[in-house]
Amino acid sequence: MKKIKYIAFIIAALSFSSCANDLETAPTNQANEAEVFKTAESAETVINGAWAKFNDDGTTYANIGYSTVLRTSDAMGSDVAVLTNKYGFASPYAFTDLVNNTGSRSQFIWSMLYSTINNMNNVIARIDGVEGSQSKKDQVKGQAKALRAFCYLNLASFYQFSYLKDKNALVAPIYTEPTTTNSVGKKRATLEEIYTLIKNDLSEASNLLQNYTRNNKDKIDRSVVNGLLARTYLNTGEWAKAVTAAQIAKAGFPLMAAEKYKDGFNDITNAEWIWGHGQTQEQSGESYAFHYLDVSSSGSYYYSFMADPYFKDLFDTNDIRYQLFQWDGLPGREGLLRYAKFKFKANLIADIVFMRAAEMYLIEAEAEARNGNVTNAVTILNQLKSARHANVYTGPLAQNDVIKEVLIERRKELFGEGFSLSDIIRTQGTVARKPYTDASGQPIKVQITTPDGTVKTVNGRGHSIFAFPDQSVFAPNSRYYLFTIPQKELENNPNL
Repeated sequence: MKKIKYIAFIIAALSFSSCANDLETAPTNQANEAEVFKTAESAETVINGAWAKFNDDGTTYANIGYSTVLRTSDAMGSDVAVLTNKYGFASPYAFTDLVNNTGSRSQFIWSMLYSTINNMNNVIARIDGVEGSQSKKDQVKGQAKALRAFCYLNLASFYQFSYLKDKNALVAPIYTEPTTTNSVGKKRATLEEIYTLIKNDLSEASNLLQNYTRNNKDKIDRSVVNGLLARTYLNTGEWAKAVTAAQIAKAGFPLMAAEKYKDGFNDITNAEWIWGHGQTQEQSGESYAFHYLDVSSSGSYYYSFMADPYFKDLFDTNDIRYQLFQWDGLPGREGLLRYAKFKFKANLIADIVFMRAAEMYLIEAEAEARNGNVTNAVTILNQLKSARHANVYTGPLAQNDVIKEVLIERRKELFGEGFSLSDIIRTQGTVARKPYTDASGQPIKVQITTPDGTVKTVNGRGHSIFAFPDQSVFAPNSRYYLFTIPQKELENNPNL
């Protein structure tokens, strides 16, 4: 794959393995540190370069930037029926990948997160002493703190079970100072310690960015910060704070018109998108990740994230999202279920979505329900349902029933956006997969249309993996759900 040439200066790596390989792609024309940290504007290039690397760099076509985390999360869930004969995400789908601490994906994700943390630590440590206006320094520092918090939020979300299960469980080391070749690796911090850092960073970032107006949605502003706070408070069970943060985050981002749902989730200018990563023909590394999501465009090569047929049954037939399902009739794919939510733009590029207003509606609804305000929860939930032309919820107002409905709506609305596994972990839920068969165990028949227009009946196809690698049944709080610390890191950091 092509290598990205970063204009920005990237800071030296950790001495232990968490970042050892990440900075081999530093530019050949990089400036020295004194020049980079001379002004606030030049210091901002560290954030820009780290952000580009965080998204577009990779080791293989299946490990392209942060999208690797999102695709892995969905492959390990209930609703994506990954094609096991396709390159990319068959191993996480089968739960043999992230449990393996010698694998390349485990190493890549860990290194990507800690490399970014280290770069942000350098910015945070130096920004107060550079030349420039206070407003520019505040912007740079606020964005660095938010991006650092985002990395730690991923560590807290995927490397340990739910905070509500055990807030004292050990996760991963915390680094808040720049590291050098002489730095000593730290011991693992608890979930409580990591979430304290996340909340402090995001709260400070919100204050620092209160007068900042961004020029594109790749940039972190207060809306993004509050969206991250909403996710954080949902994880830690601080329901009222989650509601408030979600309300702030979604302000100014209206739910898209129903027909816009068919446009392909590929355009960062969509009014509902709060945060994403834009792609151009010149900078399009993360577009490779879209090949797994796009199962309907002729140029999409991997098309491996098919939908579980039972997932389709969750939708009302009048729902705009229901119209995106189609039984595949192409050779070799007959009977698979396409869900055409994601479609490439021209030239096989596509912007990547990280945060939308719809997610904030769902966080607000879930937090209200868990806080006992079920009427408010249903009102918010139905605003989203109505926007998708789905039937509004008129069921029981018992708290558990409303929470269950919100969680189902999260699966329907956020399919393919990277929330499957993290939701299973944080709710102490379980993967649910079953064969697409009738009561007698026979394959359910579906009608397909072949490329020449022939209509025929074939076996519907869904999931193919129905147990963990040790053949135990899917269950809550399984070790197979958790990302692992790479073996190289364990060897190089005796404090782990």
